[in-house]
Amino acid sequence: MSTQDIADDLVALCKAGKFDESGEKYWADDVVSIEASGPPGMDPVSRGKDAVRGKGEWWANAHEIHAADAEGPYVNGDQFIVRFKMDLTVKASGERISMDETALYTVKDGKIVEERFFYGS
Repeated sequence: MSTQDIADDLVALCKAGKFDESGEKYWADDVVSIEASGPPGMDPVSRGKDAVRGKGEWWANAHEIHAADAEGPYVNGDQFIVRFKMDLTVKASGERISMDETALYTVKDGKIVEERFFYGS
């Protein structure tokens, strides 16, 4: 699959609410996921499929998602960008927030080897 094919499918899966499935389908075994900042007490860098899966499970358990959308993809060579917008509640505080996040994905040999997240205000 080309980077464009992977990017298109990942966005389609995310638009369908299948965020976990998109990762499982395309993460390389040694994927690296880099957050702009990590949750308190957690490293913002997760290495390997199990660690990235665990970070996603933590995030899903800590938030209630009311609405989500994915925009893009925007492809350039072996990389692509997706913009995520979410309306969510932080379970620990009960605070409802709007999240605006952009992710930069790098593809090698048909798998995502790195995902890097940037937060908007």
